[in-house]
Amino acid sequence: MEHPNPPVKLNFGDIFGRLAPIHIEIGSGKGTFLVNQARCQPNADFIGIEWAGKFYRFAVDRIGRWNLTNVRIIRTDAVRYIAECVPDSSVDCFHFYFPDPWPKKRHKKRRFINDANTDQLIRALKPAGTIRVATDFAEYFEQIKSVFASKADCLEQIDFLPNAGAQIGEWVGSNFERKYLMENRPIYTIAVRKK
Repeated sequence: MEHPNPPVKLNFGDIFGRLAPIHIEIGSGKGTFLVNQARCQPNADFIGIEWAGKFYRFAVDRIGRWNLTNVRIIRTDAVRYIAECVPDSSVDCFHFYFPDPWPKKRHKKRRFINDANTDQLIRALKPAGTIRVATDFAEYFEQIKSVFASKADCLEQIDFLPNAGAQIGEWVGSNFERKYLMENRPIYTIAVRKK
């Protein structure tokens, strides 16, 4: 049965008024990474996806205060947004920084990085596009590595280099990372590239 209102795939050129590399951050929180990275990379365009209304509003305000024209943020369900709205081979990089680990056994099915969602990320990535992940949660990190390894026909692991907006000793430059570093938690990182 045909969907009565099929989703419309995004045209990033229309959204930003130019053609530039596209970065999408899943779970933008208060927008620290988005703002820092967009300021350091004015020739790239950034889209943040955040579900929590409080964090979303904070990020909108922060982006507005910096008057950044190469950032957009949306409050929506990331799984549906990626699957329904992001075109094939259109994204240069997906960023996942300190995603909710859903640590309880009954909640693990809610973790974003799983087989089905990773297939959608691969579909949306341009050739040589990347997925970058940082987490403080060792068990989720092992799951992420396992999911990426199972996609070895499409993905190859590459070095995870610090983001341009990260400060000395940081990988990402997000609020969560700074909090966890102050608590002396280990940070686990992985980056993969589409073959």
